[in-house]
Amino acid sequence: MTASSLIPPVVPAGRLAGMEQPVLGLPSGWELRPWEFGDADALLAAGQDQAIRHWNRLLVDSSEGARQRIERMRRRWQGELSAIWAIARPGREAAGLVGWGDIDLAGGSAEIVYWLLPEARGGGVAAEATERVSRWALDDLGLHRLRLCHSVANPASCRVAEKAGYSLEGTMRSALLHADGWHDEHLHALVQGDV
Repeated sequence: MTASSLIPPVVPAGRLAGMEQPVLGLPSGWELRPWEFGDADALLAAGQDQAIRHWNRLLVDSSEGARQRIERMRRRWQGELSAIWAIARPGREAAGLVGWGDIDLAGGSAEIVYWLLPEARGGGVAAEATERVSRWALDDLGLHRLRLCHSVANPASCRVAEKAGYSLEGTMRSALLHADGWHDEHLHALVQGDV
């Protein structure tokens, strides 16, 4: 018997892949839904937006590349590697992205990623979306610990973390390479029982 088999997985393998990705409503009337191929133009626009590219290192430079990335989101859900939603007004094209990357079902953790196109910024949608997918990850999927990391030079993400109930745990020095060099990052977390 190995040491790793002494501790059961926090979330059993197959749980995420066995779920259909839900549509999640937000109090503001926006919704979180699976990405569709019809959202390719929004993903391409995000890939050209300087703020999104700077903070998220997103590189999408063609409609075909956007469609391939949407297909990859679907495969990564089935592979239990990530769970990514489009942020949209009902019946409209995506205006943002939120979800979980670096999912570790056995260890019970994941790291959130998010961005908004300019027309969706400033109204609290990022915080609402972060709070909603966090509740889903803890309550429905069964994860234990969620991370939110952002450059210390990005105070808007710090506000999102605070509004969504994440606690600041510290600063990771020189933790992520951006186009303009190495950035220190704030580490925020939300764990089962915090809310």
